[in-house]
Amino acid sequence: MDEREFGRSGQHASVVGLGTWQLGADWGDVDDKEALAVLEAAAESGVTFFDTADVYGDGRSEATIATFVQSRPDLHVLVATKMGRRVDQIPENYVLDNFRAWNDRSRRNLGVDRIDLVQLHCPPTPVYSSDEVFDALDTLVEEERIAAYGVSVETCDEALTAIARPGVASVQIILNPFRMKPLQRVLPAAREAGVGIIARVPLASGLLSGKYTKDTVFAENDHRTFNRHGEAFDQGETFSGVDYTTGVEAAAEFSGLAPEGVTPAQLALAWIVQQPGVTTVIPGARSPEQARANAAAGKLAPLSSEALTAISDLYDRRIKEQVEARW
Repeated sequence: MDEREFGRSGQHASVVGLGTWQLGADWGDVDDKEALAVLEAAAESGVTFFDTADVYGDGRSEATIATFVQSRPDLHVLVATKMGRRVDQIPENYVLDNFRAWNDRSRRNLGVDRIDLVQLHCPPTPVYSSDEVFDALDTLVEEERIAAYGVSVETCDEALTAIARPGVASVQIILNPFRMKPLQRVLPAAREAGVGIIARVPLASGLLSGKYTKDTVFAENDHRTFNRHGEAFDQGETFSGVDYTTGVEAAAEFSGLAPEGVTPAQLALAWIVQQPGVTTVIPGARSPEQARANAAAGKLAPLSSEALTAISDLYDRRIKEQVEARW
């Protein structure tokens, strides 16, 4: 699989990575054996970038990655984690002492002295404008606790503020055929600044797989049940903020655009990979089969101009009005 340079850090990542929220929590149950099998399938398919967070299963996702990586010293995998969601979401909590404490915990979970990439995990908006916050992140680099840092954001405005920071190596943002606003300003700004873009929620929480209907029931401990209206965290993290009924209907139309031999999920991932400025896309997987299928999308031929036009038209007609004003 192709790799792309990871922004200002000089690191590289496969164009399709692996998001590991599913291996920690909030997507129903995944046992340890299956979680390790997912990581193995992804790595064997050419994935060299794993994204996790300290709150995914209260550290379970980080620890699972550590177990896998330590068992496969022959593999080179860039591991990124996130920090900041273990405390009340107020700017005053984003200080160096807390950063060190959170970093200590993640390094223990991951079994490393220095973490490849640490990202602020969708912090309060004022954090992105704080010189003290980014001075503290620079200190973590100087102390060799982390090799590089980035941010995970909810809105395009937050992304643009972060991109202007000289030390930011990457911005993680929701980008998929149901969330196209980052194409307008964020991706061009990132390209100009040399900042990597990590595209998350690439399948709109599974909507773009085309597998769900209006009658689909998700587990009670699945965020697609308990966060449809933003009850637990930002609504945009669930189905990309699209109303479920609208999303199912639009996803059915999207599925009809997939070329022969390409699944709707692979079409969505290929569309993201094809966007100028994207470094890597991080679909999650709950089974080895899903991990392999996702990785295969990184090896597809570029989509035709007709397919790209049809996807944009679907977004404009069915989705744009719901999401662009908010994120």
